[in-house]
Amino acid sequence: MNAFDRRDFLRYSGTLGAAAAITATLNACSGPASTTTTGAGGDKDLVTAVIGYGNNQSWDPTMTASAFSMAANNHIYEGLIDTDPITREPYPALATALPGDTSATSWKFSLRQGAKWHDGKPVTVDDVLFTFQRVLDPQANTLVRSFFASWLKEVRAAGDSAVELVFHFPFPDALQRLTIAKIMPKHVFGASGGWDEAKGGKAVGSGPYKQTAHNPKSNTTFEAFADYNGPRKPAIKKMNWLSIVDAPARVAKISGGSAEAQIADNVPYANIDALRKQGLTVEGGKGMNHMFLMFNTANKPFDDVRVRQALLYAIDTKKMIEVALKGHGSPSTSFLNEQNPSYAKAKTVYDYNPDKAKQLLAAAGVSNLSITLMAVNVSWIADCLPTIANSWEAIGIKTTLEPQDTSALFTKMDQSQSYQVVAAASNPNQFGLDADLILRYNYTSGGTWMKYTKWDGSPEAKNLFQLMDAATREPSPAKKLALVHQYLDIIAEQAVLYPVVHTELMTAWDAKKLTGVRPQAYPGITLLQAKRS
Repeated sequence: MNAFDRRDFLRYSGTLGAAAAITATLNACSGPASTTTTGAGGDKDLVTAVIGYGNNQSWDPTMTASAFSMAANNHIYEGLIDTDPITREPYPALATALPGDTSATSWKFSLRQGAKWHDGKPVTVDDVLFTFQRVLDPQANTLVRSFFASWLKEVRAAGDSAVELVFHFPFPDALQRLTIAKIMPKHVFGASGGWDEAKGGKAVGSGPYKQTAHNPKSNTTFEAFADYNGPRKPAIKKMNWLSIVDAPARVAKISGGSAEAQIADNVPYANIDALRKQGLTVEGGKGMNHMFLMFNTANKPFDDVRVRQALLYAIDTKKMIEVALKGHGSPSTSFLNEQNPSYAKAKTVYDYNPDKAKQLLAAAGVSNLSITLMAVNVSWIADCLPTIANSWEAIGIKTTLEPQDTSALFTKMDQSQSYQVVAAASNPNQFGLDADLILRYNYTSGGTWMKYTKWDGSPEAKNLFQLMDAATREPSPAKKLALVHQYLDIIAEQAVLYPVVHTELMTAWDAKKLTGVRPQAYPGITLLQAKRS
């Protein structure tokens, strides 16, 4: 098994790669629209979807955060427990029932009788053990490992058709977390080179849809799995997902009376009104999707918390939302977005206050500061950058903007090249909503992001990580939430990696041809309960 490569993470992750696809143009990642497939036309058995992300990234469910792959895998694979993609309510998938006592330190699950892989072979206990061994393997160091390793001790057989999950301590949040561990067939991916094949696009699951063709940079096709006997029966017989990162081409596929597609995600804000006038439904989802600033605390004066705070107070976020986001955003009042169940307004909120910013810089003894703001070349991020530059210039900070290709930017950081401040995007809601998961995505001791900030060896960071561990272990929901709010206040105050704005993601569809669609607040689409009409 290959160790997880951080460049793969950044290339494949929704943290950056998925957010990058919100762009109007992102030439470095853009692939051509399908030229070998036709639209649904009069075929009411087929749904053609336009996905604004590349389908040529990792498809390994244990490694990927690719928006296209994750959305597709949610249709192809099952966990023991899955969650509704919109409400996040858990339901039994490969398991036959939810655990009776979520405060217990071990949970037993019976597997669904008659469940089959898409190649016709039966789903077995060995497949479940194989998957969780991969998830927990420190040598494999999978992307999803950080979501399980702190609380899950082991998974073992409990008979011919049952498994037992053994915890280090009671962890009720595991109920929703289990959907991340998509069960995979040992006979396919346990074979020599299996994980490389998974990364390259091979997908064999037990879910409602099976992959029928995969053409990187073009399209991926699916059909309903005839032998699927699970809880969410597919109502659509065939699907063709076109990978079109370029926004004008994506919008064109769903526009007009002869539109090839019935649904598109990543709708640019500038196109919303025009699409609605054509009779399409365009709805959004508000979630974690955000632009953040990340500081190199090993580079003075960014080791001084007052300087980091000053730079956030100086940004006119309301103007940014009005001009760059066309109103589809909210100023950050916490690391979490306001719709998150664990949200609380932080004690430190960076309202636009240039006078306070000047005072903080003066108190830190900083003057004549020059900043090079490096950023991913995501168009909506690029649209936000002038507001940041103008805001910083207004308080006497000379600002140089350097938007660049995402992979090039983070390759520099992987190589420990010097930088001052970075603007990028993130949306951990692809994995879940609980605060523990979201914060560990960025704030993990020794993790990728903390290595970039060079902050996790500080006393403040060590205190934060202790509080996060205490919250993870805390059995009382009220006490846990209090600890979460406590460490969210620390993250806000320290402003090492912190959101500036949270944005809304838009989905458009033809309600005359496709019903049951629910827009997501994170990248991708779900058609598990949709119907072609």
